[in-house]
Amino acid sequence: MPRASTRLTFAVLATGAGVFSMLQSLIAPALPTVQHALHASPSTATWVMTAYLLSASVFTPILGRVGDLAGRKRTLVAVLLAVLAGCLVAALAPNIGILIVARVLQGVGGALFPLSFGIIRDEFAPTRVSGSISNLSAVIAAGGGVGMVAAGPIVSALDYRWLFWIPVAIVAATVLIALRYIPESSERTEGKVGWTGAVLLSGWLVALLLPLSQAGQWGWGSAKVLGLFAAALALFAVWLVAETRSRTPLIDLRVLRLPAVRTTNTAALLFGAGMYSIWSFLPGFVQTPAAAGYGFGAGVTESGLLMLPMLVAMFLSGVLAGRLEPRVGAKALLTTGAALGALACAFLTLWHDARWQIGVVAGLFGLGIGLAFASMANLIVGSVPVAQTGAATGMNANIRTIGGSIGAALTSVLVTGRLQPSGLPYASGYTHGWALLTLLCLAAAGAALLVPARRQGSPAEAPTDPGVTRAPARVR
Repeated sequence: MPRASTRLTFAVLATGAGVFSMLQSLIAPALPTVQHALHASPSTATWVMTAYLLSASVFTPILGRVGDLAGRKRTLVAVLLAVLAGCLVAALAPNIGILIVARVLQGVGGALFPLSFGIIRDEFAPTRVSGSISNLSAVIAAGGGVGMVAAGPIVSALDYRWLFWIPVAIVAATVLIALRYIPESSERTEGKVGWTGAVLLSGWLVALLLPLSQAGQWGWGSAKVLGLFAAALALFAVWLVAETRSRTPLIDLRVLRLPAVRTTNTAALLFGAGMYSIWSFLPGFVQTPAAAGYGFGAGVTESGLLMLPMLVAMFLSGVLAGRLEPRVGAKALLTTGAALGALACAFLTLWHDARWQIGVVAGLFGLGIGLAFASMANLIVGSVPVAQTGAATGMNANIRTIGGSIGAALTSVLVTGRLQPSGLPYASGYTHGWALLTLLCLAAAGAALLVPARRQGSPAEAPTDPGVTRAPARVR
């Protein structure tokens, strides 16, 4: 097999992870169009988003661990093929049910994040790992912004099905290049996947995220919501016991208890709540007709363009983080990123009457996302054993998603809890929502301050793993 350059390896990883991140947000602005085209009810159409969220949450940590055990390159290719199949089925879907199945397949791509971080740790020189992880995190963050900005023009110029046809072509090319040029992992872990832990993890994640995403329709006090929350709590407790007693746990709980990992995951939970809520509610705010007393009556394309400063800022700050991290440390970058998010939300709480104010908020929050994404990944990768890279980074991504679901659910209660006679929310609902997000981001900055400082180049504070089989080191 030809030896790949690290630049080619990075390009493949960035393309795959970027496409998945784009698919996460690409369909949201076009959901009313999809609903109308496939003759679906609003409640059914929401499953296009929910199915993707649940699938990604389940597969991200599980396949991250499979990659640690079976080889990251082969797992990466299998995941890319699942995303390719999901995009192809979605582009051809004759009804909403098939589209929902396709979104489940696309959600498997969540594992691209931990697999990519693991491959970078395996294949890149130690001095380049931190910067490369920061750059990849910038691409992942920017991918979500690309989805929001590109959805309107694609649907207007072509058709909503091209939201999936375009990724089909990109992912197909990525698979071919990955098969030929990405080297197999130089680090292997002896053992097997703890399927009991995997099933229990999947169970409590679904039981937690499903009511959070559907509570607006089912009602927070409904039997389904309360029952699922109770099931999530019970399954989580059983999962903790099972993983503690297992000889081959899916996720080594000792790793999650490490101070650097624990505090970083706490910051991820809180910052994720603010980040996903901004992504979910700011476009709706600017699309609200001015007759409601706020908003600009923007179309899908214009609302995407108003988010463009966020896209640019996310990418630039993520790349900049890789240059700054060796000098100031990932902890300082995470704290700064969360603080910028809080500043953006505070600005939005007080000033949201002009388009330029939305642009300023989007830019500030984008700077925060770029710094936070890059620093969280580096803190996790630098604190865990090689054998737990996939599982640990996968759980970090999952915790961020859980935070996003909680934040979006709480913001939805504030925004939609009281409606005008026209059915539109009152401006005060959004204002209270932005204030809540300010507090969540401030709490994330506080959690980041608790991350233990570690001198650059010092060994990661992580339990040793005797199950790691090391291949001979490659000459770089």
